[in-house]
Amino acid sequence: MALTASTMLALGTAAPAFALPNVVSGEMTSLDTVQGKDALLVMFICRHCPFVKHIQTELAKLGQDYANSPLGIVAISANDAASYADDAPDRLQQMAVELGFTFPFCYDETQEVAQAYTAACTPDFFLFDANRQLVYRGQLDDSRPSNGLPVTGKDLRGAIEAVLAQQPIASEQKPSIGCNIKWKPGNAPAYFG
Repeated sequence: MALTASTMLALGTAAPAFALPNVVSGEMTSLDTVQGKDALLVMFICRHCPFVKHIQTELAKLGQDYANSPLGIVAISANDAASYADDAPDRLQQMAVELGFTFPFCYDETQEVAQAYTAACTPDFFLFDANRQLVYRGQLDDSRPSNGLPVTGKDLRGAIEAVLAQQPIASEQKPSIGCNIKWKPGNAPAYFG
């Protein structure tokens, strides 16, 4: 397992457009169809990564806590399913159903959306304001599978609360750490590694 940090895309970057199949409903989900008018959270996750497994209950809780708020949430998996069968759409669907995800969970088969967001690891979080400008990219919290700290979602939740209250978010943000995105052969972008 290679520890990989998020790329820390420049704050103020516009949310890249996407249109991806939702692994649960089969319907297309796009930047324009994700609910939430005041903020948008894009999460790159997968099923097999121990870092995602460590926080998956908190991700489900995050979706439940903000289900009736002006925050839109979408999760995307971009891992190469040919090499990582647990990250194939049918297994992602099982994950979403088992955890009770209230947000769309999409599969980025071409990995083009992950590249557009400069996603590097799972989990990788990107929070945009009402104008779809990036205001936070970084970690969920300080907890890791091996450090014994509780999973609280403190960093990401603090950023969400600030953007919903139209308050500034500190530009000092800690990168997310996790498994590298499993790129298809020849697909790893220049920013990766």
